[in-house]
This record gives sequence, C-alpha cells and structure tokens, in this order.
Amino acid sequence: MKRKKLTVYDYLGSKGKRQLSALFVHSADEAKAAEEAGIDIICTSHDYPDFGIYNSFEELKRIRAAAPTCLMQTGGAITPASEYEALKVCHKYLEIGTDVIYGGTWSYKWIKALRDENVPINSHVGLVPGKATWIGGFRAIGKTAEEAIGVLKHTQELQEAGAIGVELEVVPPKVAEVITNKVDIITLSMGSGSGCDGQYLFANDVLGYTSYNGGHIPRHARIYRDFKNEYEKLQVERVKAFKEYHNDTVNKKFDDPKITVGIKDNEFDKFLELAEKY
Repeated sequence: MKRKKLTVYDYLGSKGKRQLSALFVHSADEAKAAEEAGIDIICTSHDYPDFGIYNSFEELKRIRAAAPTCLMQTGGAITPASEYEALKVCHKYLEIGTDVIYGGTWSYKWIKALRDENVPINSHVGLVPGKATWIGGFRAIGKTAEEAIGVLKHTQELQEAGAIGVELEVVPPKVAEVITNKVDIITLSMGSGSGCDGQYLFANDVLGYTSYNGGHIPRHARIYRDFKNEYEKLQVERVKAFKEYHNDTVNKKFDDPKITVGIKDNEFDKFLELAEKY
C-alpha cells in the first residue's frame, strides 16, 4: 500500500504514539533509499562544506523528488543576519518542497517571528555543534543537575518561542526522557537514548563512510554497513577500468564492429575515388 505523505500535522501528532526515524541524507540516491526503507524524516542542508555537504538548490529539489512521502527538513550553512533575511531563506526552502526548517542556532526572537509567519522550525539543544565554543567544545551536556535543568529550560523556551521540535544531542538518556515528557514538541535523539520521540542519525555514519572531520564518527552514531570499504574497492576497480581504457586507446583497439558502423566495400571504393579530388 502506498504510504501517505508525512506532514507537520502528522509529525506533531505522533507525540507519545510512535517513534519517528530521522535520517540526514547527502544525495537523491540516499533520499530514495530512505523513502523505500520507510524512514519518516529526511534531513538535508544547502551547501555545508564543514560537514562534507555541497548541495545546490537543484540537488535539494532532486532529494525532495526522490522521497515524496518523507517529511523533509532543510537547513543551511549561512546564518541570516536579520529576521527578514531568515524569512527569505526559509521561503526558498519551502518553495522546493521542504516541510520544516532547521534553525538550531537561531534565537528565540527569530523563531517566534518565523512561527508568526507559519514557518515550521526545528531547533537543537544539548550539544549544539554551531555553539560548541560556548560550552568548551564538543562534549556531553546535562551530566550535572544544573546542566540538565538548563537543557530542560532551553527546550521549554524554544517551545514557547514556537519551535515544533528539537534535536536532543548527547544528553543523558534519563534526562532526555524527562525533558521529552515535559514538553509538547517533538524531541529527536542524537545519542540521547530511546526515551525521546524518535532517533536522528546521519546516512554517512549509518553506512560507514564518514569522510569529513578526519573521518571521525561520533560516539552516538550507529554503523550498519561498511560503505567505506566498498567505496575503496570501487575506487580500485575504477582505476583499473580507466587504465584498461587508456591502454586500449594507445593500442588502437576501437575498431570492433560491435561498437562502430560499417560501410559497404563498393561505397568505400567510391569514397576513396572522391577523396582523391580533395
């Protein structure tokens, strides 16, 4: 049976009823696989080189087309300089079929302004990579009671501002579960246990081919396949194929009737006679 398109209404309505699966995809091929696998949410970004992402708007359109029933979340590397600029960026993403905008580093003021314009925003709490310098680098958040209360308050304030969900990254599972039960918005766990409303992983981690950041795979990632090894094998075969092609070129092995067209002997003789005149 064909799956119904997941909407923001469905996303919010899933709270307390079922677990959501969210997957960051880097290409239309990964999006298509996510669609076929039954993934609920695909997340992607417009041009984020620090994370090995070089998607143009055209590629985002292909990603959307490849996963028509998934809820799609999109973000970007550039933080807008004003609410008006943020709204313009959001509408660009919405026009290509994005359902939800990622605003993990955006202020409460901006989130409220966008919600007032009916723009659905997902935010980010716990370890927020774009704000890591404020917490002393990449580390777990919420291992003390004071920090844990800070994550809870942050989540509640984002809900108050109008966010419809948050990514809860590297927070102790017990703390994440309490936070999930104290808010009405969706919480997606990134290394924060199974007590959230769903899980969020990156396709490159799931497939085992992470290349950016020195190939470092986060502790909370779960690897299901070894694509790195498969890609290395493919590269070896790619080089072999190119070498064979080069050698065939050097040795003039491109006259095979299977890949060329012929000319009848009498026509070729006529051609030679005519060619003498040129």
